[in-house]
Amino acid sequence: MIYPIAAMALLTFIIGLLAVKARFSSVKNQDVSVRYFKLMQGDDVPEIVTKTTRCFNNQFEVPILFYVAGVLYISLGIESVVGLVSAWVFVALRCVHAYIHLTYNNILHRLSAFWLAFVVAMIMWGNLIVSQL
Repeated sequence: MIYPIAAMALLTFIIGLLAVKARFSSVKNQDVSVRYFKLMQGDDVPEIVTKTTRCFNNQFEVPILFYVAGVLYISLGIESVVGLVSAWVFVALRCVHAYIHLTYNNILHRLSAFWLAFVVAMIMWGNLIVSQL
């Protein structure tokens, strides 16, 4: 279970670095004032700044349920094929979600990846609870 958790953390680090790069580039290119980032308001910002920032923020919403479930699997010593496969599927879907979000950003495609990952997180939790009965 540690490997899917590490993979999810790596995805979050990569998206965070992309967000920082987009912010620095936007200031360097004078597309946005550095003062904008004080309160994140006031200027119109390039789309890439908004997309990377929102994608990064998304990594701290539903993925929190994944991280907690993963840590519980580890700490409770639960070895479950369903849990492990679900964890890897969750990570894959979050990678797809991030790719869609940061590239062509089709809402229907992004929403599909989001909800499938959400359902997989629910499966992880359901399996975790059933394994403790």
